[in-house]
Amino acid sequence: MLTALVISVLCVAGEDAFAPRVQTLAEHVVRLDAIEVAPEQEAEKQAKMADLRTRLEQGAADEAAFQALYLAIDEVRMWLWEHAAERPAIAEGTFEESDEAWQVKTPRLELRIMRAGLGLEVRTAAAAWRFRPSAADDIVLADGAVSLADAQRITAAPFMTGYSAGCMVTCEQFPERPDLAFRWTVSLIGNEVVMDLAGQGMGTALKCISWPRSIELGNAATDLTVIPRMQGMLLPGNWPQAISAEDLVNSRAFYLPWWGQIHDGRGVQTILETTSDAGGRYVHPAGGPTSVEPVWFASLGQFGHLRTIRYVFDDAATYVTMAKRFRRFVRERGEFVSLKEKLARNPALDEVIGKPVVHLGAMYHFVREAGLFNKERIEANHSLNTFDQLADGLRELKAKGIANAYVHLDGWGFYGYDNGHPDVMPVGQEQGGWGGLKRFADTCEELGYLFAVHDQYRDFYLNAVSFDERRTVTRLDGSRDEHSIWCGGPQTILSARFAPEYVRRNHDLFAAHGVKVRGAYLDVFSVVPLEENKKSGHPMTRAECAEYRRDCFDLLRARGYVVSSEEPTDYLVRSLDLVHHGPYSTSPNIGGGAATGIPVPLFNLVYHDSLLLPWDMGEDGGWGIPGGDAGRLHCLLNAGLPYVHPGATSKLISRVQEAAELARRCGTLEMVSHEFLDDTHRLQRTTFSDGTTVTVNFATKEYSIAYGTNP
Repeated sequence: MLTALVISVLCVAGEDAFAPRVQTLAEHVVRLDAIEVAPEQEAEKQAKMADLRTRLEQGAADEAAFQALYLAIDEVRMWLWEHAAERPAIAEGTFEESDEAWQVKTPRLELRIMRAGLGLEVRTAAAAWRFRPSAADDIVLADGAVSLADAQRITAAPFMTGYSAGCMVTCEQFPERPDLAFRWTVSLIGNEVVMDLAGQGMGTALKCISWPRSIELGNAATDLTVIPRMQGMLLPGNWPQAISAEDLVNSRAFYLPWWGQIHDGRGVQTILETTSDAGGRYVHPAGGPTSVEPVWFASLGQFGHLRTIRYVFDDAATYVTMAKRFRRFVRERGEFVSLKEKLARNPALDEVIGKPVVHLGAMYHFVREAGLFNKERIEANHSLNTFDQLADGLRELKAKGIANAYVHLDGWGFYGYDNGHPDVMPVGQEQGGWGGLKRFADTCEELGYLFAVHDQYRDFYLNAVSFDERRTVTRLDGSRDEHSIWCGGPQTILSARFAPEYVRRNHDLFAAHGVKVRGAYLDVFSVVPLEENKKSGHPMTRAECAEYRRDCFDLLRARGYVVSSEEPTDYLVRSLDLVHHGPYSTSPNIGGGAATGIPVPLFNLVYHDSLLLPWDMGEDGGWGIPGGDAGRLHCLLNAGLPYVHPGATSKLISRVQEAAELARRCGTLEMVSHEFLDDTHRLQRTTFSDGTTVTVNFATKEYSIAYGTNP
């Protein structure tokens, strides 16, 4: 068709100067015919197309005729676009309002916002989820609290985009607070609901906002709450243990910024998309039910930036599908960095993957003001291993068969462990001084062990030679955190603004003295929640705190270091190679006891192939290991790195070697699944992306490993 039309046009136009231009228009007309219209308009389309072909055959004798021909074609194009059978459209959905509620409907979801009390209800094809209505403490200010339902003017208007259907709700004209206004925009996107929250007129008096309120859930065994409390837990609605927490995310209460609720296999997952000042609150009285809801903390007393929360409704949900949905979320935001990518940017990481972890301590000295000072056995307040003695212990491990290892050293500083930070140089002379530490580092290199130091740039000890209250973290009310628990006694918090240069100074000194440090552990950065500082000379938001902490790790990585911190939290995974613990929550405290809820490896289901995580190899509980559980089985189940220590028995060495081999083969792979194989929750299995399965029985301490063959 195209060829015939073009030939015809050329014959009419001859050698006319307009022939090439008319030929172009002829080609455009042929493509117009590809635009489909509704059947009832097909005849009109064909008539218009026939008219265009006739005009093209007549050609164009001059510029005016050519322009008229172009405009005629363009007019038909506009008609075809307007009547096309398939054309651009906004997302399918409707907004309706009645005396009782505002309602948004889409093919997959239905949202109702009740006018009285602002309670929400979301319906899927198989479930209805109800949110609790407004309460007296929706907005907490320094001088009182406000309920959104108390607004004298509450309106809702449709908010339709190309990808969503929704509405914007405005709450304003609050009694005694005329400047206060709160707006929340609700968008239904497929099976998800996204809410943007914005507020104004709160001055600098805001403490927090809790909105939306919690989803109602029953207290049956099948009413599960999924919470990334540390490594992760499931909380059945009828769980007999009382459990509660309120904190920012990126804390032990929420390693990850999400949680989920499941009722009879149908679930809703809550993802906090803006995390710097985001947190949550969960309350489970003994026997249930469980309540969990977002808490949006103020940033330096203000609501400040937009806050965004996403609800994912899934009628076939599990804790695994929820972990994987969050994994997709961080990947789509470009925040997921795999271990293979980290290895590419720092080849030294290969010396840690699949290697045992050796944790050593040189000197610990408790000052008399320290809360942990031993008054009953006073000599216990000082313990010492010289660098040369510790090196002998490493040689012993090498002789026992530990071919390679990652060595972490505590207590090398002037005052020993947890004392005098950040001014811990020069190296302690009691331990062996600069010369002894250099010999220790050289020994590690000779043995094929990567040497890393424990370091600290948050705790600001009053005995630090550079202590100055102007560099401390100060709250809005002028107070600051002060305690005297650890070895060095009285301390407060160093503003993260100053941490990077302290890091640079200290590690320059290692290099200047020829100490071959290959890695550094910056204590507590990745488990203590982000902090803000109101100091007028150096104010700091939590978002800025996050950047300063990342800067510390980045400048060490630039030196070829393997970088690590204490426990895993979402915002720092991209910056870290290793954390020293990713434990479960235990009761009465982290030091040991019964499991809090039902332990599940939520964190590893998201980030196993992004972060190396060691496990204790004990037989019965321990730090972050529930009582009755063998830590070595958790190590295997998670394909984690095993801890080992000088003096280990040949039996333990054999177990460490087996765990290290599993970590070597699977440590950089995604954990694709975790499952309970019986109702006791003691028989469990994990599966990795190469097909490897690890099955453990915590009751009998039996296990099996079936290595996969997938590439």
